[in-house]
Amino acid sequence: MTRAALVEGSERVGLGRWRAALVVAFFGTGLGMATWVTRTPSIRDVLGASTAEMGLIIAGLSVGSVIGIGVGGLLVARRGARFVVACGMSAIVAGVLVVGLGAGLSHGLVVATGLALFGYGMGSGEIGLNVEGVELEVAVGRSVVPGLHGCFSLGIFVGGLAGLAANAAAVPVLVHMATVTLLVGAGTVWLVGQLPARTGATARTSGADPMRGAAVPRGQRWPWFDARLLALAAIILGMALAEGSANDWLPLIVVDGYGLSESVGALVYAFFGLSMAVGRLTGGRVIDRFGRAPVMRTSAVVAAAGIAMVSFAPGPWLAAVGVLLWGLGASLGFPVALSAAGDDPEHAAKRASAVATAGYAAFLVGPPILGLLGEQVGLRAAILVVMVAVLATTLFSGAVRERPSPTHREDPS
Repeated sequence: MTRAALVEGSERVGLGRWRAALVVAFFGTGLGMATWVTRTPSIRDVLGASTAEMGLIIAGLSVGSVIGIGVGGLLVARRGARFVVACGMSAIVAGVLVVGLGAGLSHGLVVATGLALFGYGMGSGEIGLNVEGVELEVAVGRSVVPGLHGCFSLGIFVGGLAGLAANAAAVPVLVHMATVTLLVGAGTVWLVGQLPARTGATARTSGADPMRGAAVPRGQRWPWFDARLLALAAIILGMALAEGSANDWLPLIVVDGYGLSESVGALVYAFFGLSMAVGRLTGGRVIDRFGRAPVMRTSAVVAAAGIAMVSFAPGPWLAAVGVLLWGLGASLGFPVALSAAGDDPEHAAKRASAVATAGYAAFLVGPPILGLLGEQVGLRAAILVVMVAVLATTLFSGAVRERPSPTHREDPS
């Protein structure tokens, strides 16, 4: 689908409703993630699992994610982002419920299956959401992707507070998960109807299907793929690992690493989500003033410093400062790299999909490696691997520099 057709389609849907639908989707995804994460200590205790065993259970999330990212970009090209978002959000809803059922049955395999469903929804659905976000950014002519990711982080924050309350009140995991299932499910039913029908879909001309590689010369098969895209993928891989490791392990780091309660673990995770939200909701203005590349470099250093503080802090208060820096520093990596990928006026959807795929690949390797390493040296020491990966992204930060773009249309909403 051409960008002109996309803009025409956005006029039919209405930019305001398009944006509102993405806000609900990102928020609901964050809410679902926080619901699982804040109950990981309770689920771990119910299952009687060790740190390494929890790493293997959480690997269900990784397996689902890698399947989702494997098919998400293909489905966006063939069916459009709305179809992928609808399927992904449905999988997230089903996954949250199955995780709750697994906890109620004290069955690790059922929990892992629910996480696989959830991971598929995250991996495929968020590729669709990010393609929608990049194209909405083009349509309105200003930065919106960091703000949308800020809504995901707000969902993390709200879900973290809800998890805190659920832990403190000893609400059964199944009841908690079922409640969130109803909320996110209702939001999904509404939002799908507000999205353009074919965002990111590849037009099939002259009988050739570029996704099948039919009759496409070798040198022209992926004209949108270049060294800059590889650098953006490297950035998003490291920064997504920083965000994902907190999503997977932060409550357990607080509980096991500092000897605090499950409720405090949920509170710290909510605090992390809030710091991410603040960074993303204010990041657009910071980027406009200083530029993408300097902000990206600074963000990576701040995130690495925060991870180091969480690892080495002698007590929980200094560790809380580290969580703040960790969240603020990691907040802009994913959305800024996506915006940079969307600079190409002709291939923005393909490039955004490819970069998002690299980000979700971090979920494949992160949980099991940190779980197995944490079993040997403790989770606080294991996250130093994440710190190194984040620092490595500074080597590629020049790839996010702004590129000249066509004149944008104003947002009429």
